[in-house]
Amino acid sequence: MSEEPAKIRSMPLVSVVVPTYNHAQFIGHALASVCAQTFTNWEAIVVNNFSTDDTESIVASMVDPRISLVSFANNGVIAASRNHGVRLARGEFVAFLDSDDCWYPRKLERCLKMMTLGYDLVCHGELWVSERIGGRRKREVLYGPEARASFDALLFDGNCISTSAVVVRRRLLEAVCGFDESNALITAEDYHLWLKLARAGAKIGFVREVLGEFRIHDGNNSKSALRNMRAVRVAFERTYAEMAERSFATRIKAVRRRAIIDYSGGRGLQDNGEHRQAWVWFLKAIMHWPFIPKFYAALFLNALHRRVR
Repeated sequence: MSEEPAKIRSMPLVSVVVPTYNHAQFIGHALASVCAQTFTNWEAIVVNNFSTDDTESIVASMVDPRISLVSFANNGVIAASRNHGVRLARGEFVAFLDSDDCWYPRKLERCLKMMTLGYDLVCHGELWVSERIGGRRKREVLYGPEARASFDALLFDGNCISTSAVVVRRRLLEAVCGFDESNALITAEDYHLWLKLARAGAKIGFVREVLGEFRIHDGNNSKSALRNMRAVRVAFERTYAEMAERSFATRIKAVRRRAIIDYSGGRGLQDNGEHRQAWVWFLKAIMHWPFIPKFYAALFLNALHRRVR
């Protein structure tokens, strides 16, 4: 394994960008899942934000020459690490893998097969594995469908794409200047990128198959739930402000979207057991747009200290 991607190796078709910081307990499994891919023409670029645990030694123990490690200070902005990995990438396609997630062996094979149908970005389903206090839970999540990934649908209905489940054409990432590195977008920089790609005309498709695992663990709390809600709001408001035309129907959809963002903040708080704070955001959502039944269901279950499934 080298400290920079070796120039002399054959050109990979896929560059896997793996940002990491103090994930020694996870990164070995993540990289092993890349090495186990049935499609083998890849490189993996681990962008290490100067971890203080055993991350570096664990990556160094991987004997696969397709894996390289680079040190990069991202100043708390994971988007910067991903962009740095893309700048180093040599593949026609880029796949992102967070260092606490993993893939199943046919992930690249299945996504690249769909790419041959003319798609610019492909996203597969994931098994969500929650390891929060209260026990280990699993559920399968299929993203999409394709109609939900148009620019209008992504903007007004919300995100339906997961970063660790994506394969995307590198030239399109470069065309839209990659992830926005603003502090205000932290935790929603991926959603903002999908909006930029969709607006640029990217054809987005979905593999209706679970081909990886998304890990939910400690670190999710009321502070991060509200931060994500605010970051999503920034992504929406920035993109909405850039729209050339705003019809009456569009303005109505914007009001509804803001209510859904408020609701998402309440859901995040509810998931973390912050039921008192969740009340505020559920009530705000209902005040802004009282026509969505799930808002009331969440409010009722919040009173019972339960959550919407």
